[in-house]
Amino acid sequence: MIPVTGIDKLLDGFLLRILSNAVVILVFATLVPGCASTPTNLAEIDADADSRVLPMIALEGYRGDENFFVKYRVGDRIRYAGGNWSNRLELIETPLTPRPNYATPTLVSMEYHQETPWKSLPQVLVQVPVLGVDQWHLLRNRLLRAVVPDNGKGVVVDFGYTEYFLFYDENGEFQATRLTDKPTNYQVHTILRFDEFMRRGRPILEAYLKEQGITETEFVFNTGDTGWYSLPFLYVNTNRHLLVFIRNEPQRAVAVTSVPGLKSGQAFGHVMRSHLTNLLLRPVSSLYRLFFVVTDTTISTFRFDWLTGLADKPVPALSDAPPMDLQSWESELEKIARNSESAGSIDFLVDGETFFTRFVDAVTSAEHSVQLQTYIFDNDDFAVRIAELLKRRSNEGVDVKVLLDGLGTIGGTMSDSESLPEQHEPPASVRRFLETDSQVDVRQKANPWFTGDHIKSTIIDQKTAYVGGMNIGREYRYDWHDLMMELRGPVVSKLAREFRTSWMHSGPLGDLGYVISQNSPTVKSTSDEGHPLRVLLTAPGNYEIYKAQLKAIQRAQRYIYVQNAYFTDDRLLRELVMARRRGVDVRVIIPMETDHGPITRSNVLAANVMLKHGIRVYIYPGFSHVKAAIYDGWVCVGSANFDRLSLRLNRELNITSSDPTVAGQLLERLFVPDFLGSPELTEPIPERWIDHMVEIVSDFMY
Repeated sequence: MIPVTGIDKLLDGFLLRILSNAVVILVFATLVPGCASTPTNLAEIDADADSRVLPMIALEGYRGDENFFVKYRVGDRIRYAGGNWSNRLELIETPLTPRPNYATPTLVSMEYHQETPWKSLPQVLVQVPVLGVDQWHLLRNRLLRAVVPDNGKGVVVDFGYTEYFLFYDENGEFQATRLTDKPTNYQVHTILRFDEFMRRGRPILEAYLKEQGITETEFVFNTGDTGWYSLPFLYVNTNRHLLVFIRNEPQRAVAVTSVPGLKSGQAFGHVMRSHLTNLLLRPVSSLYRLFFVVTDTTISTFRFDWLTGLADKPVPALSDAPPMDLQSWESELEKIARNSESAGSIDFLVDGETFFTRFVDAVTSAEHSVQLQTYIFDNDDFAVRIAELLKRRSNEGVDVKVLLDGLGTIGGTMSDSESLPEQHEPPASVRRFLETDSQVDVRQKANPWFTGDHIKSTIIDQKTAYVGGMNIGREYRYDWHDLMMELRGPVVSKLAREFRTSWMHSGPLGDLGYVISQNSPTVKSTSDEGHPLRVLLTAPGNYEIYKAQLKAIQRAQRYIYVQNAYFTDDRLLRELVMARRRGVDVRVIIPMETDHGPITRSNVLAANVMLKHGIRVYIYPGFSHVKAAIYDGWVCVGSANFDRLSLRLNRELNITSSDPTVAGQLLERLFVPDFLGSPELTEPIPERWIDHMVEIVSDFMY
């Protein structure tokens, strides 16, 4: 039986109480429609510069089914702007059944600004009434005062594709900025989702319109918002329950990835450097890694068919044996792990909304340093926003270091999220983008013998650390299910040491830098406050994560819960089957589709094997990138997959704990909701003959 607590109901109730006051949501209505044609004179774009300090006041607004047009005043100058919104809205036909509530709002950017009037406008345009800034402020203040605190904190409103931070400044004036532009002296109080607070804000909006005598079914608010990325106009359509925010964005030149073969060329050049320059700077570590790659490949080639003799044996009933002795288990881990047990607080952050809100809040509040290591730093719109935040903080005096895996980042930029806005123009080089006009120090790790550094960690001011499975990219923020941890306390010093070692090894001193970092004194915390925590690693010749999980599976007596997207290691699969055959309750959550086609088909075979031998298999609806497991109360969470690369070749980092509070938190926040929300597999998934060939290849590639 999965232990279920009332935590989700408590959280839901708390959220509803917040949202009931949050009628507030319209507060974000600091936008309007925007998209259109291209300016005839690019120099006219500079006319937009005044809006950084002066409000843009709409004088006339027109909308059609495909385009919108705005005539506005900024200071004493008249401007004309517009854009195309045909791919964002459905205004052509009136729905037979109007939606009952306002949909998640659409955010579009003004595509051009010009001084000369439009030469001609489509005849089918509808002129939209314009309401003043004072009218907007009256409505906004009614909605926001109940939810936005004025004590140095603010509220994050999630639009589903971008986030804004709402707060009252020291003068009591309301302000709205992108979350990544949040002032350093403000903290996030709570997160509100737009659709929920809009549902509760609708009665206040309707009461306001009636009070003001506004009978039109569509109109535009002037919000008075200023600055780049401000939301100066809000288009409201009460008949169709639509809100459209128009954003003022700077027009900037950017090197984009449209050059044919650019990414392939970058990958080829990086591979050459990884095997030529890297051999000069890191000869010992490169040859050391080659030895283990060859050795592991040879051993994997001659693996035996471990299923022989198990197929015809009945699956036993679940055991009622006591769980494994965790104190004895921790003593055994001292022999397996390089890092001794440490301590600290741990908070599991499930999914991108929770993690990245906390992450951005920490980065914007950093006083001294930000040390970020990631396997993929993408070039999509969300990753660019994070890059801009890091650049801003570096220019404000914070020491920002970014460590990228070369092939991981280049490969990650070769594919786009399905939700990526069409108008996004990605920078050609993530490293160049981070370094341009900033003080960010960037190093890109080499990939000798096509191995990589899969660790994802960020350390803020040497006090707070974030580790887990999320890279920097849109998929991790908006599309995928994933998990990170926020850590504080003595364990952070161990994570800081791992970062320093990787940073020095990736620098110009190479192997010498590694030796220096290993012999540098480590600042050790004298505090042991928090939960017992341990850092486990995978590195060439160091299989701590693999060995520990194999031993944990073999020791478990009551239950094993695993969630992982990549099941290609036959030894781990065998031990899970053997655990179930001695009566352990083994449950596994996997996604039906992964981000790698071969892994998807390999997972089909793994799922069928587990099902056949009594393991309960749950298919996560969507893509889960989570790497988490609990073995009789021992938690193991981090970046490592259940595949050959993560367990024996790449660099990986997991956090483990035998503390019952930690296990309880992971059960409540991750496993219980995911077991309940994922259909259980009851019949084998159809297999194809080629799946077995793909599985053999996957065992070597992943």
